[in-house]
Amino acid sequence: KQWYQRRVAITAGGPVWSVDWSPVSKTLATAGSDKIVRLWRKEGDCGKWVCFANLDGGNAKTIRQVTWSPCGRKLATASFDSVCAVWEYSDGEGWELGATLEGHENEVKSVAWSRDGDYLASCSRDKTVWVWEVTGDDYECASVLQVHTQDVKRVAWHPNTPVLASSSYDNSIKLYRENGDDWECYDTLSGHSSTVWAICFNKNGDKLVSCSDDRTLRVWTSKDSKKYTCASSLFGFHGRPIYDVCWGRHGYIASASGENTIRVFELNGSSLLLSHVEENAHKGDVNTIRWKGNLLASGGDDEVVRIWMLETT
Repeated sequence: KQWYQRRVAITAGGPVWSVDWSPVSKTLATAGSDKIVRLWRKEGDCGKWVCFANLDGGNAKTIRQVTWSPCGRKLATASFDSVCAVWEYSDGEGWELGATLEGHENEVKSVAWSRDGDYLASCSRDKTVWVWEVTGDDYECASVLQVHTQDVKRVAWHPNTPVLASSSYDNSIKLYRENGDDWECYDTLSGHSSTVWAICFNKNGDKLVSCSDDRTLRVWTSKDSKKYTCASSLFGFHGRPIYDVCWGRHGYIASASGENTIRVFELNGSSLLLSHVEENAHKGDVNTIRWKGNLLASGGDDEVVRIWMLETT
């Protein structure tokens, strides 16, 4: 396997906290401490990545996460201003701020769309997870879940069923499902000894990977995509906290850490095998990482987004 690097220079005034690929094109959204969502695409014969849109004014403080809707025509942000902003694209009008979702009492750390776009989940330093029901351009709070005892760092939807997962500063992962007119927490995954920074399902949803401040990756497996048990724990590859993890549709798991390094793993049975190491991937913490086919985007404290290409030989 050979790796080639292409760089996208970010002119933001601070760290890059989030990157996310459009599900319908090779457009990359980035966001960070400058409060702007930037959209990037490759243009020209030389294949240079250029910023073609700046979405500004949706949030008043650092954007912690930006994520695309399944249709590729909406973007949601989670911000330290306690607000989720939703940007919407319309033909002829381009991108416009469609909604601002208020209710969290503190910094919003993560936001995620369900597989059908009918729900939007958000989580916060206020220890809550909110589920918003989406009907056209309207967003109504369907449930407020307060089962974590500390800051909630990440939310992620199962790719095939209406199951929501969250991870927290309380070292745990919670799983939720709809119950009548409300949502309920039906399971807790324990095992990490420190903050669980990020979680990500594989494409089938029968496995979940988590990363932590305890410098471990854990793979959780399920036979019914409801109850998950820890199948493997990987320690010793990262020397500092692991801040993000992404499970690509091709099966590779990428992790981003506070030691400026990106690592890529393959799952062999129940074991994670190291496939590639990119030392000094950024000149500072690597905060965010996302797959798009054989492309891997990363963002860090060095105010740079980098795009890596995987070629299998």
